[in-house]
Amino acid sequence: MKTTIDIPDALACQAMDVAARDGDTLGDLVLAGLRGEIARRAASPDGFRAPVPGEGRAADLSLEDAPPTAYQLPD
Repeated sequence: MKTTIDIPDALACQAMDVAARDGDTLGDLVLAGLRGEIARRAASPDGFRAPVPGEGRAADLSLEDAPPTAYQLPD
């Protein structure tokens, strides 16, 4: 199956560099990443997703804001 996805330029460049370094194609790297993420999510209870350091909503939270946000506490 062919599909089109949007990847930020900087991430695409990093991915191409890693793939080339390891003698793989970008497609090989994307497939490995998808397989790994699917396996990780399948192994987590109730679809729990642990945050990836430096990415997602938590990346911009201060230490004071993190607990209320993580536990969805009212302001």
